[in-house]
Amino acid sequence: MRRVLLLLVLLVVFGVPLAVYQQWLDVPPRWNPWAPLDIRATPSLLTPFKLWRLEDDPGLCQQALATSPLRYTALADSSPAADCPLENTLRIQALGVRFSSSFISTCPLAAAFALFERHALQTAAQEVFGQPVVQVEHVGSFACRSIAGSQRRSQHASANALDIVGFRLQDGRRISVLRDWPGEGEAARFLRLVHKGACASFNVTLGPEYNAAHRDHFHVDMGLFRMCR
Repeated sequence: MRRVLLLLVLLVVFGVPLAVYQQWLDVPPRWNPWAPLDIRATPSLLTPFKLWRLEDDPGLCQQALATSPLRYTALADSSPAADCPLENTLRIQALGVRFSSSFISTCPLAAAFALFERHALQTAAQEVFGQPVVQVEHVGSFACRSIAGSQRRSQHASANALDIVGFRLQDGRRISVLRDWPGEGEAARFLRLVHKGACASFNVTLGPEYNAAHRDHFHVDMGLFRMCR
């Protein structure tokens, strides 16, 4: 009996994914781990896996970005700093929302931000303020440096991270992480919803409660490990 149960478990764990991959089973794209990521689709348990697949497949990543309104320019590989080469990066210009300035980004980070903007940021803005965010204010993505207090390279060193300091609403109101996070009103509630949504979209999200260095911004990145603080 145990052998039969073991065989059934193995069949489910390995056989079903293989059947889907080989297209022997027809399942909706949202529940097919091998289907390209669609930014427009509501995120599911498979979304992190689909984002992970973009890391080493520029073509698949560009296919995902084509399902979003992201405006960007593909960049040639370069070495803006001797020990921080950049490969398969994009210059991000707009995404429905404006940015305070354009920035360099890896393709997976751009895809994660597109998911975040559509399914978390705008949802939070509509829930709290009844209007959309029209601009995201940031203080940069690329910086050739190590993580403070360590010898490990920061995700900023490969343009795989972004630091967000605030948001501008349609009526012109500005929401500041530094000023509004400690409060208890609508702005603070909005920022907490945004932080929660970022944790679902990016591999790492660090906010003001992580440490003093992050008191004025949200750090988001697509590094190897998951962390929500």
